[in-house]
Parts: sequence; C-alpha cells; structure tokens
Amino acid sequence: MPDLDAPATEHRHRLLEGMARAVAAKGYADTTIADIVREAAVSRRTFYEHFGTKADCLMALYEAASHNALKVLRHAIDPARSWQTQVEQAMAAYLGCLALNPTLLRTLFIEILGIGAPGLAVRRRMNAEIAGFMQAVINADGRERISPAMAMAVVGGVHELVLQAIEDDRLDSLQALAGPASALVRAVTGAVR
Repeated sequence: MPDLDAPATEHRHRLLEGMARAVAAKGYADTTIADIVREAAVSRRTFYEHFGTKADCLMALYEAASHNALKVLRHAIDPARSWQTQVEQAMAAYLGCLALNPTLLRTLFIEILGIGAPGLAVRRRMNAEIAGFMQAVINADGRERISPAMAMAVVGGVHELVLQAIEDDRLDSLQALAGPASALVRAVTGAVR
C-alpha cells in the first residue's frame, strides 16, 4: 500500500531545508516566505499547507535539528560502559554533530532567540528532551545522581558554551568543549575522576 503522506513529508522536509538555506544566506529577519519556497522548490501554497508563518517553519527546523542531535546522542551511548564514559562519548558526538553544519548551528542558536517567546518555548522544550535523556543515562542504574533541574542546568551551560563559541567564531574547535562539558557533569553529580 502506498504511503499517502510521503509527498507531504517530502515537501515538509524540503521546506525545512529551504528555510535553513535561506536563513543561512540572508539571516532570519531578511528571509521571506518567497525565499524559503524558492530554496525548497515548492509553491507558496505548499508552504502554507505545512506552516502558518516563517517563525513556525524556523521552530520546526529547530525541533528537527534538535531531534537529529538527540539521535546522535542516543547512538553514542554504549550501555556496557560506565555512565561517565557514556556521557563523555555522547558529549563528543553531540558537539561533533553540531560542528558539522556551522551555518545551521549559527542559525538555530542565534535566530531562534529572535522570534521571542515562541522560539524560547521550543528551545526550552528541546533542551528538556536532551536533559531528560542525560538524566536517564546517568541514573540508569536506579541511583539518582542528577535531578531534572540539574540536568537542565547542564544542558543550558553546555549550550551557553556553544553560543560563546559561535559568537567568538570558534566553531572549528567546538569538540574541544566535550572536556569542559563532561567535567561539568562530573561536578554536578559529585563524580570524581
């Protein structure tokens, strides 16, 4: 049986890619829906079948990129290893994933803040998913080493380090943040190395 949602899924994916390219080229404020649909090679009508506004499209792009980064985190976990090693491997993989597309990274970390409360809400929701994943890995053996609030604090701290690297134009050394990020997790959990 054919997948009736396949064209809709493909169009949505193309629109997200079109948004990423358009915002990378012009910045969010100067990007128009015409730019997005031109980059996506779809009609304006198709855009509005998927998104109400360009802000909705940017937030969907942020969610998709965050879910991709979370997938990278999940694949970096080796349950046979200690939770500390898992965190170090996951941090390195996550930061490596972010570094793969500096333009998109800059777009998502900076431009999402420009759309106000809705952008902050989607950022917070995605940070909460990453924090929940971190908490599950660290507390997998049933011991609560990190609370939800502290896991969120770690995610926020790591993202501030990434934001600082973006602002300082040091994206080529993003993976070097894996050490400080892992040290932060150890400090929060009381784990000594």
